[in-house]
Amino acid sequence: MRVLITGAAGFVGSNLTKKLLDNNYSIIAIDNLSQGSKKNIEPFLNNKNFEFHQIDVRDFDSIKKIAKNITGIIHLAAFKIPRYGNAMDTLLINSKGTENILEIAKDIKNCKVLFSSTSDVYGKNPNVPFAEDAPLVVGETNIKRWSYAVSKIFDEHLCYAYIEKYNIPITIVRYFGGYGPNQNTIWWGGPQSVFINAILNNKPIEVHGDGSQTRGFTYIDDMVTGTFLAFENEKANGEVFNIGNENEITILNLAKLIWKISGKRGDAPIKLIPYENFGKYEDVKRRVANINKAKKVLGYEPKVGLEEGLRITYSWQKGLMAHE
Repeated sequence: MRVLITGAAGFVGSNLTKKLLDNNYSIIAIDNLSQGSKKNIEPFLNNKNFEFHQIDVRDFDSIKKIAKNITGIIHLAAFKIPRYGNAMDTLLINSKGTENILEIAKDIKNCKVLFSSTSDVYGKNPNVPFAEDAPLVVGETNIKRWSYAVSKIFDEHLCYAYIEKYNIPITIVRYFGGYGPNQNTIWWGGPQSVFINAILNNKPIEVHGDGSQTRGFTYIDDMVTGTFLAFENEKANGEVFNIGNENEITILNLAKLIWKISGKRGDAPIKLIPYENFGKYEDVKRRVANINKAKKVLGYEPKVGLEEGLRITYSWQKGLMAHE
């Protein structure tokens, strides 16, 4: 099977590429390297079943030119929550990129598309854990952090519109708190990336708010397995699946756990950062997945516990820093 992967040099993309190559897939990989790293795909560059193109997902003509003889597309490229930037890139990259991918897929017979969405779409829904049929509740349009959720909600609607009009086999996965090797080591990678980076650089661990907000974190191997199962299973066509871990931890306790893993002595040097520092901002109090549907339909079952996964991740990030 010959598959186009967008965002292939990113966190999920590079790990998923390895899984697909190990399962005899042929890969056409694209990434503009704005958030991903070419280091992540270096192990594949000499593989005859892998080819890489540095292309922006908004560049329809360039993608169309290389998307030859493909039987599937895995669309991972996206711009995340604009906490430290503007909302424009988030909205336009995510919406235009997805439109381009779907336009390419509609002209290829039976081209399976897997679209990666996010747990952020559940927004402020208070009913946790989130099932796939839960209402998507976002905040005011003048709070830019919601632009990421809104862009992904729009993209999901666009997927269903293309299913209805062109009968494309599309599956949507909503990721919950991914972490592990090849994660971005700044805020794009998530709180665990920032915490590990702070500890390695002997700086305070900055926790937003009071740290009582909770999340469910998913180790990359489990994310990749869930994605692979959703991509291969015909029963997944036209469906949405949460890919996550049901275990819940506060962000404050996450910081303390990573401090413990680091082996450093004393209390964790926590520094609480008020949300007011980010302007008009809203956080989500709890975000945890209900994965019953993925278990039933896909046979998905996360296997890596949080402490185990964080130990691997800490070691990887420490090694990365040592080689810089």
